[in-house]
Amino acid sequence: MTKRAAIYARVSTKAQTTDNQMNALRETASRAGWEIVAEFVDEGISGAKGRDQRPQFDALSKAVTRREVDVVMSWSVDRLGRSLQHLLSFLTELNASGADLYLHQQGVDTTTPAGKALFQMMGVFAEFERSMIRERVQSGITRAREEENSLEGLKRRRRKGKQAHGRPSLLTEKLAYEITEARQSGLSYRAIAKQFGVSLGTVQNALKMPA
Repeated sequence: MTKRAAIYARVSTKAQTTDNQMNALRETASRAGWEIVAEFVDEGISGAKGRDQRPQFDALSKAVTRREVDVVMSWSVDRLGRSLQHLLSFLTELNASGADLYLHQQGVDTTTPAGKALFQMMGVFAEFERSMIRERVQSGITRAREEENSLEGLKRRRRKGKQAHGRPSLLTEKLAYEITEARQSGLSYRAIAKQFGVSLGTVQNALKMPA
């Protein structure tokens, strides 16, 4: 069965071009016998931007989730993103949807037995990242409670006209963790607020906790 391939290319400035990336990837797809069903190009957008700020990358991710793509092709890993959290999130989506990944510069091809080891390693790093997030959130909540229970914390809360009995119950430890994970995956503040049914202020409070 012919694999359905989607190409993703990105350049950081409008002065740059994706022509070389696209031509090399099209040739590779032709040699491998893959059918290119879609091409996604983000121009003038930094790889540090989240998914919500890269419209074509977002469209690619949705196509992967809908299982419209069998293999995602890109020139280099830094074209997909420059944040470890974003990369892990995207690789997890690929693996969960049964899609493969081809990276030209790094020689990564998960359609091969050797290349599939990448997904195994990705699982280890993803679990490590989740553990680190849980620890940071728990540590942040503990420190915030200690601060709010201090005399200075109570004075600040009174000056702001708030009642001095700790953090609002709406922001539970579980919710704070889930909000942090959602933001790490690239969702915007508004998208997170809508997803969890909370205010933007609650989202901001969760993300401002000390790391």
